[in-house]
Amino acid sequence: MVELLKGIETRRSFRAFISTPVPKEIIGRILKVASRSPSYKNTQPWEVVVVSGKKKEELGRILCELAKSDVTPNPDFPLPETWPTELERRAKEHGAKRFKILGIKREDKQKRKELSLSNFEFYGAPCVLFLFMDSTLSSWSILDMGLFIQSIILAARSFGLGSCPQASLAHYPDAVRKFFGIPKTKQLVLGISIGYPDLEARINAYRSERISLDDFVQWYI
Repeated sequence: MVELLKGIETRRSFRAFISTPVPKEIIGRILKVASRSPSYKNTQPWEVVVVSGKKKEELGRILCELAKSDVTPNPDFPLPETWPTELERRAKEHGAKRFKILGIKREDKQKRKELSLSNFEFYGAPCVLFLFMDSTLSSWSILDMGLFIQSIILAARSFGLGSCPQASLAHYPDAVRKFFGIPKTKQLVLGISIGYPDLEARINAYRSERISLDDFVQWYI
């Protein structure tokens, strides 16, 4: 298994996977370990749906068709419309570098659309997790969900798995709830694709940059 600090340092979002299935036992262990994540007053607000195989492919086709048809996304948690200037700069640079490594020009709308649609193919990952929380919970519980998500990602890393947390998989929550028979009272937070990464894929050669400590830390010691 990958040592914890090394796992954190080498973690990245993979966007291409090989088709090798992930054993149910490993997913179960990942989720059991992640359930040790801290939460406010030990409320443990997370609810998870695991999907693979034919069901995963069927759901992917539904979501992909919605996106292809330019149906307006309606996530339970609205996407940000604006960013502070520096954060917006980072986001734009990140996107531009991903396009560059794939040889996609910014004005090539068709290729950019195809890249976007690959979200709903789960980048070829054999397993996908959909994370929900009850709609009666306050925004404070989102912090708990974030801790849980990070634990899943790092636990997966320890088993040699790659992952990709995908906001896009929460763009059409009503379709996802209908597919799984989940009530409207459950809010879809995020989807996570998990599998063995395809290390030969060009997109997986990309590593996002990180700002320095001096950019986000103030010391009073």
